[in-house]
Amino acid sequence: MTNIEFAVDDCAGREHIFKTFDAAAGFAIAVGASRGETVAIDVLCYDEESADAFGCGDEYREDPEASVTQRIEIKVNVFGRIA
Repeated sequence: MTNIEFAVDDCAGREHIFKTFDAAAGFAIAVGASRGETVAIDVLCYDEESADAFGCGDEYREDPEASVTQRIEIKVNVFGRIA
């Protein structure tokens, strides 16, 4: 899947681009834990083959010119200290 990227905004709203979902998910969890809110991972597919490989081929075919093929939201609940 070389024609796919994952975008996540940091705490300051700056976009970071990752080549793997695992790296994007780890960053999103860290941002979510620090902000205490849901963080989006935008899946950016640049061809149909990559979209099919990631499992969002139907979304890509519906609108191949869309800037975001799929959005995944990571919700982090921070409970603080547990006694």
